[in-house]
Amino acid sequence: MYIANPIYDVVFKYMMEDNKVAKKFISAIIDEKVVELEFSPQEHVLTIDPNRQNYTVYHLDFSAKIETDAGHHSVIIEVQKAKLPTDIMRFRSYLGGQYQNSSNSYEDSSGKQRALQIYCIFFLGQGLGIKGVPVLEVNHHTIDRTTKKEVAGDKNEFIEGLHHRSWIIQIPELSKRRRNDLEKLLGVFDQSNRTSDQHILNVSAEDFPEDYRPVIRRLQQAAENEAMKGTMIAEDYFLENFKINERIIAHQTKELLEKEKTLSEKEKALSEKDIVISEKDKEIAELKRLLKK
Repeated sequence: MYIANPIYDVVFKYMMEDNKVAKKFISAIIDEKVVELEFSPQEHVLTIDPNRQNYTVYHLDFSAKIETDAGHHSVIIEVQKAKLPTDIMRFRSYLGGQYQNSSNSYEDSSGKQRALQIYCIFFLGQGLGIKGVPVLEVNHHTIDRTTKKEVAGDKNEFIEGLHHRSWIIQIPELSKRRRNDLEKLLGVFDQSNRTSDQHILNVSAEDFPEDYRPVIRRLQQAAENEAMKGTMIAEDYFLENFKINERIIAHQTKELLEKEKTLSEKEKALSEKDIVISEKDKEIAELKRLLKK
């Protein structure tokens, strides 16, 4: 079965625009049941401008209602996907915006504004160097500073309001193993399944749990969309230009540093010569003084 490659922003966006698919996808990653999911007003998507040649990290926000044993609670879910290892600063920028956004709150029964907890899901086209672990979960723990033991008890509003939970998907590690249904689902990102056309993956529907077949069907539809293929080609073009520009900047920076080093060495040499000349001038002056006696 041929599916569109969701490592491309246009395909990933198409997949996540299907509410049923998005709920299944996010629920599987966070291991909590998402019962309601909607795009937040601050949605950000990739814009490809042939004239300006700009490229941005794909970034999408949801507001969600999560079902737990203790009841329902609302969260902000931020999904970010990047192909380049240099995108950490953009991740920080988007996340900072979430904390600053006053709309990421709700009013409780007493009329008091409460902060919504933030969930972050990162899809990385290049791994972190942590081998054999396709999905990393980062969650805060509250520790007694003296005993170093974790503090037990109910969730704390102050702590949850200031600390976010994260899930990091290392796409290069997905080809290594399939230990559970989540890793099987994320197999849609496995780049070892690329065909001669890197925009298309060849997968077997039987490799995916029955409950996640809608995800596969959605990506199958994307593979048949000619306009989407054109956007993927454009994305390749701009990403390659982005990489070329980064290499040019890195090369120019290296040359500039080398020139500054050379100039600094020359200035140091001139300074040393000036000192030598000054010392010689002093010697000559002293010699003249002695000759006058």
